[in-house]
Amino acid sequence: MKTESMARLLTIYINSADHFHGTPLFAAIVHLCHERGMAGATVFRAMEGYGSSGHIHTTRLLELGENLPVRIEIIDAPERIEAILPILDGMIAQGLVTLSEVKVRQFK
Repeated sequence: MKTESMARLLTIYINSADHFHGTPLFAAIVHLCHERGMAGATVFRAMEGYGSSGHIHTTRLLELGENLPVRIEIIDAPERIEAILPILDGMIAQGLVTLSEVKVRQFK
């Protein structure tokens, strides 16, 4: 069975070395989403990239391989996404957050 609906996609760009209260930030964000019953959250680790600092992070250089770009995608109803934004504001010290309206097709 297929259902379609509108949802909001929250995308967070951070570094793998970022932490929140001693826990990797990406893991803390996923646990927050899970605890709040969000529809889903996925973490993607990049092989290479750069952000506002202009510093390139890559897996090709051994000394930089521990601090790689990370993308977290969270999809849920717009009001549920809006509800976690103030919490994320207190967790993310440096990074980028984007919000997009998306059409979701869910297969059950």
